Amino acid sequence: MILVVDSGSSKSDWKLELPDSPPLSFSTNGLNPFFVNDKEITRVIKEIPEIIPYANEITELYFYGAGCISPDRREMVSNALTPLFENAFISVENDLVGSALATCGKNKGYIATLGTGSDISFFDGEEVQPSNYGNGYVLGDEGSGAWFGKKLITLFLYGRLPKDLAENFAEHYRVTKEIVIKNVYQKERPNAYLASFAPFLSANITHPFIDEIVRSGFEEYVQTCVLTYQDYQDYECHFVGSIAYYLDLILRDVCNGHHIKIGKILKSPINELFDFVIEREKSSLINF
Repeated sequence: MILVVDSGSSKSDWKLELPDSPPLSFSTNGLNPFFVNDKEITRVIKEIPEIIPYANEITELYFYGAGCISPDRREMVSNALTPLFENAFISVENDLVGSALATCGKNKGYIATLGTGSDISFFDGEEVQPSNYGNGYVLGDEGSGAWFGKKLITLFLYGRLPKDLAENFAEHYRVTKEIVIKNVYQKERPNAYLASFAPFLSANITHPFIDEIVRSGFEEYVQTCVLTYQDYQDYECHFVGSIAYYLDLILRDVCNGHHIKIGKILKSPINELFDFVIEREKSSLINF
């Protein structure tokens, strides 16, 4: 049995191959090793009721996660998974690798993440090339959910949102300076907290003020992350993440303005990633 995981900072999507039934899909909190330690990862998995009956039957586990960008972070995740899946071969890779396999397959192309965080890299058909981006919500993440959430909260606290938007924002979110500071500086998952305000954008996207915020955010992302690649017009650029998915019309408009060839736009790569992994493993068995 094969288990595939696509883990972001806010949410992790799991898909398990079952012998005589359709695959089992479920979601948990995000398991970014920059924001949760190995004990927290183990605790979250132990509380997944769907996985308990099959844990010992799983023979292969492919984990693609945000924050798994260095050997020590990948080892942390692997160490947390190993005691729970004792009979499984475990592979831990960066989430960009999973997104590349889900969108590019075996073809060359750019893979861009626009979810809780943001990132971009080039996939050469076999490997994801090292990226200068994805530096987190403090130092980067332009155009991400955390970036937009920070923008909205700052404008609200500064009293710079138009009156109608400010009233709407206050009605939907419990926001004070004290609450924001506590969640951003004292609690776990501050990036996920900031990104939790991003749905306000899609809910009010017809408002000119919101439209401008989204356009400026995507423009900053494109200028910072995409246009720095000299050959960006030669390949399709695929986007993965809820921000790209729900705000795709403006994203497409901004990209078209820079002659960026848009490929797939996926809210989550888990289904395409799962299919790719299953096919790859079947092919390896046939060729063995």
